[in-house]
Amino acid sequence: MRPFLLCTDLDRTLIPNGAATESPYARAHFANLVRQPHVTLAYVSGRNLAQIEEAIKTYQLPTPNFAITDVGSSIYQRKFSGWQSWRAWDVRIGLDWDWAGASAEHISSLLADVGELRLQEPEKQARHKLSFYAPLSASATNLKQVIEQRLAQHGVQANVIWSVDEETQLGLIDILPARAGKRQAVEFLMQARGFSREQTVFAGDSGNDLDVMLSDIPAVLVANAHPEVKARSVIQPHINLYIAKGDFLGMNGNYSAGILEGISHFRPDICDWLRQQHVVG
Repeated sequence: MRPFLLCTDLDRTLIPNGAATESPYARAHFANLVRQPHVTLAYVSGRNLAQIEEAIKTYQLPTPNFAITDVGSSIYQRKFSGWQSWRAWDVRIGLDWDWAGASAEHISSLLADVGELRLQEPEKQARHKLSFYAPLSASATNLKQVIEQRLAQHGVQANVIWSVDEETQLGLIDILPARAGKRQAVEFLMQARGFSREQTVFAGDSGNDLDVMLSDIPAVLVANAHPEVKARSVIQPHINLYIAKGDFLGMNGNYSAGILEGISHFRPDICDWLRQQHVVG
C-alpha cells in the first residue's frame, strides 16, 4: 500500500449520528484500514478538540494523527505526550490583514443588527472562529452576501461558511479569517507532510465540506449527505468528486461505508486490499 492521507469530516460522515442507517461492520473495516502504517488519518470537523475526543470515546473511533478542528481554524498533531497545537497554522491565519486586527467580539458587534443571526454558545466559539445560528428559512446566499459586504466595509477579509445542523434544524454560519477553512487546512497539512493530491482523499457530507469537495482534492460525498449538498454537487460536477452509491463490499454507502467506497474509487491498490481483507474476514 502506497502512502495515503485520509481526511474525513466526523458528524454524519464517519459518525453515524444522522437519520440514515449504518452498515454493520463498516466502522470496523474503516478502523482496520487506518491502522495500517502507510495511512495518515486526519479528522476535519466543526467540533473543537474536546468534542472530537468525546466523539472518539463515544463512537469508538480510531485516534487520528491530526485533528483539524473548528471548521479548519485550528490544527493539532497527536504526539506521545498528547495533542500539540500547530503553531505555524495559527500564525498563518492570524495575520492582522485578514481580520484587520479585529477581535471576534468586534466582528460580532458589526453584525449586531442582522436580525437573522443569533450568536452560538461561548463553548462553540474559538480564537479564529465566530459562529452564529440562522433559521433555515433564511436565504444562505443572501445572508452570506450581507455578512461579507458588512465586514468588507470595515476592512475585514473573512471566509463565511454556511451549513445545516440536521439535529436542530438550524442553519450554521461560521466566520473565519479569509486564509482559514477546511480546504485551506487540508492543503496546509498536505504541503507540510509532503502528500500529493493523488495520495489524498477527503470525505464529507455537509455545506462546510463543499469548499474541499469542489476543489481539485479527490473527495467523496457519503450517500447519506444532506440533499442540499448533493444538489450542489450535481449542479457543479467535478472530476475529483465521487458520490457514494452503495453496494461496495455489500455496504450501503452511508457514513464510513461511503468513505471506504470513495477511497476505493480513487485508489485501486487500497480497493484490492479492502476486498482481500473482506474475504479473509
